Amino acid sequence: MNDSICHEIPHSFDAMHKFSEVYAERTGTFFCVDTSVTAVVIEGLAKHKDVYGAPLCPCRHYDDKVQEVANTYWNCPCVPMRERRECHCMLFLSKDNDFASDKQVLSKELLVNFLR
Repeated sequence: MNDSICHEIPHSFDAMHKFSEVYAERTGTFFCVDTSVTAVVIEGLAKHKDVYGAPLCPCRHYDDKVQEVANTYWNCPCVPMRERRECHCMLFLSKDNDFASDKQVLSKELLVNFLR
């Protein structure tokens, strides 16, 4: 693999990054202690937003992503997150979760470094 090839960041990355920070603060949840998890999930949300027009949960398998976007159940924040504060992706964690950090804000530069 050529190290000079730069990983392309999805167009919606900034929007999903900002959304994630605002939502974490609003819900009193925290990002994963492993920042690479946060980076990859935000990237996945951004890719889905770019392709499908909605931030479909990137941590699940779908037979038909277009139909899943239309159903809205797994669009972030998904129904389990909104109703029970359960995030399968480990993007939004309660403070008592063993994998929760104390962070609700992370720099874009830090996140992007995990995606290269």
